[in-house]
Amino acid sequence: MAARERRTFPLVPRRRLIGLPFGDLPSRRRGHGSDIVGTRLYEPGDPVSSIDWFASARLSSASGGDEFVVRDRAADEAPRVALLLDRRPAMGLYPPPLPWLSKAEAQRQAVISIAASAAAARADLASLDLADGEPWWLPPGRRDRPWLVAERAADARFAAADDNVEQALAFLAQRRTDMPGGTFLFVLSDFLAAPPLDAWVDAVGHGWDVVPVVIQDPVWERGWPDVAGVAVPVAEPAGERVRLVRVGRREAERLRRGHAARYARTIAELESVGLRPVELGSADPLAVDEAFLGWAEERRRGRWAR
Repeated sequence: MAARERRTFPLVPRRRLIGLPFGDLPSRRRGHGSDIVGTRLYEPGDPVSSIDWFASARLSSASGGDEFVVRDRAADEAPRVALLLDRRPAMGLYPPPLPWLSKAEAQRQAVISIAASAAAARADLASLDLADGEPWWLPPGRRDRPWLVAERAADARFAAADDNVEQALAFLAQRRTDMPGGTFLFVLSDFLAAPPLDAWVDAVGHGWDVVPVVIQDPVWERGWPDVAGVAVPVAEPAGERVRLVRVGRREAERLRRGHAARYARTIAELESVGLRPVELGSADPLAVDEAFLGWAEERRRGRWAR
């Protein structure tokens, strides 16, 4: 998927999973796993290795008989991971050799990072976009999915409608067999045409572990460059027309403050429904990996694992 080896990040869930067996994350199902969730009396068929000999000795001493206590563990299960890619024309900005963030490349690198991490966690991986107006849905699977989703992220067009993320969330709501509760849903967009808050509330209500990945250029979308008095060539989102725009000092400052406030508002709205986003302002693979590792570390510390 990439020339260098990607640094994968752990998929830290908000809550225990009810997912696929033989994974790395603790679930609510009892079974073989790494997390001890309690103890109980021995029952015929329990493995001898599960006996807590110290607890058994204390109970036997107190009861005056032979009593055995076994450790109950949460089964380690594999999560499911789904990708939702925003393919609006604006997500195709700013292509090389322009010196700003290539949102298309940042989205592709994020897909590679997520797919590699899903593979490392032995998770089923799915992907969805509406690049051509109709859903392109790759159902959950393991073996060839990382390669397929990376290839799709590189080749799909940027021709989706402005409300394609909202449409995609509604599409996934009809596929609950493929998208059970606990599924990680990474939504990759600039969120400049964000779905309404009700759509996020519904997605969280389905039990999905929704992770918005906010991809915005720090120069043009989170702020505004110092180009007062300079005629700047501005391309339309579809790349069909370029026009010159001259911005004065006051207008440049107004745009800078307005864009910074818009970005802060986007993050605050996501967090208001309990969604901690991954923020990408670079397409560099190392920077993308660092952003996801930082998100996972926040989850691990429990700050957003609620």
